[in-house]
Amino acid sequence: MDHIWSPWRYAYITGSAGQPETGCIFCDKPKETDDRKSLIVHRGEHCYVILNAFPYTSGHVMIVPYAHTDELQKLDSASATEMMVTTQKVERALRELYRPDGINIGMNIGKAAGAGIAGHIHMHALPRWIADANFMSVIGETRVLPEALDVTWERMQKALK
Repeated sequence: MDHIWSPWRYAYITGSAGQPETGCIFCDKPKETDDRKSLIVHRGEHCYVILNAFPYTSGHVMIVPYAHTDELQKLDSASATEMMVTTQKVERALRELYRPDGINIGMNIGKAAGAGIAGHIHMHALPRWIADANFMSVIGETRVLPEALDVTWERMQKALK
């Protein structure tokens, strides 16, 4: 049997299992002062862009409003506008940096819709390539990411300046 090591996943496996939810990660992250450590690659007036700590593909980011709300319709117009404009900037950056065949952009609003953090809306943006869901992810239930998060942070942070 082959082994693919992904030690960064250990924090995910041990950190959230069986522990009560405290606060909101999307409200707490912007309060941190080290953007590299918190994975924030861009801060706007109403929204920020953060790397997904457990990405589906390299370059997987989320556009998050500072306002804590669980529904898009509850978001004020200024935040909603900045969120969409920032999503356009992210799309441009992903296309330039990763040269994907396509890009997934979307929201999962509510637990039933697949939201991992249902209490705070956020827009996912991730590059996709033809056949990126190969046997490793389909049969082996394993994702292979060719780029470390610190490299992704560096590239995205520079692209969104």
